[in-house]
Amino acid sequence: MTVTPSDDLLRRVLRSSKSFACVGVSPNPVRPSHYVARYLQLKGFRIVSVNPMHAGTRLFGGTVVADLTEAGQVDVIDIFRRPEHVPDIVDAALAMPVRPSVIWMQIGVTHAEAAAKAEAEGLTVIQDRCPKIEYQRLFGELRMGGFNTGIISSKL
Repeated sequence: MTVTPSDDLLRRVLRSSKSFACVGVSPNPVRPSHYVARYLQLKGFRIVSVNPMHAGTRLFGGTVVADLTEAGQVDVIDIFRRPEHVPDIVDAALAMPVRPSVIWMQIGVTHAEAAAKAEAEGLTVIQDRCPKIEYQRLFGELRMGGFNTGIISSKL
């Protein structure tokens, strides 16, 4: 189980992936799930927004879907839900007609059993990491303060 992924693994995933299903994404621009998905879209990734509370609304150029059964083919399942929801999300990912290659759990999200199940089925699992932060760190985008939210204020 990959709890502390290597930089090589992270680079490989970020270079080879083309699409992310962001499970638990919020339309609220101050929520981490929103600005991470927005950042990934700005970097050229196709974003599928998954949130049953906002299904049918528009976000990041697409329609928010209720669950992974409606997500279509994606490379990465990016989980913005609490750890107790991870097993159901992994099960849904494994049931997709075309499986993703990566289960990515955001900062603060880990689930050893679900991760082991996904890895046993051949998926790469990344836990307790943020693809936005890792992209910035690995591809030279971190600023002097050590972070860059990707949000530009018109009041600067």
